[in-house]
Amino acid sequence: MKNLMMIVMIAIGVSSFAFGQEKTSKNNSVEAQIIALEKASWEAWKNRDAKWYQNNLTDDALNVTSGSVSDKSQQIKNLGDCEVKSFSLDNFKFLSLDKNAALITFTAVMDAVCNGKTVPSTALASSVYVKRDGKWLNILYTDTPAAQ
Repeated sequence: MKNLMMIVMIAIGVSSFAFGQEKTSKNNSVEAQIIALEKASWEAWKNRDAKWYQNNLTDDALNVTSGSVSDKSQQIKNLGDCEVKSFSLDNFKFLSLDKNAALITFTAVMDAVCNGKTVPSTALASSVYVKRDGKWLNILYTDTPAAQ
């Protein structure tokens, strides 16, 4: 009987560990997808790629920066107003909100001018992604200029 109890306890422990690993592995996969999407969005901004934004933002997406709050159509229209010489993204943190929503935060360093004004060179940013019809889409981007 002791051996049977020991086997049951080990089986429970191993299955719990395996289940936890599967969930962690799944989160890591989603995290990698979301970070790749975010990096692609910055490339699209730099390249003024309206098609990328059309295909990868929700219809109700919002962009909140120190200068404005804009919806999807305004974001796409405003792409032509920016000249992005370079950018780098670092210090990503990922938070799964549920199986269909995730949040990332990161630091963005950029050399850009929009509407004739220099964009703050360093910003603390966050993006929320939602899964709709099996595809991850950006629903909210926000940033705050970092203290210099």
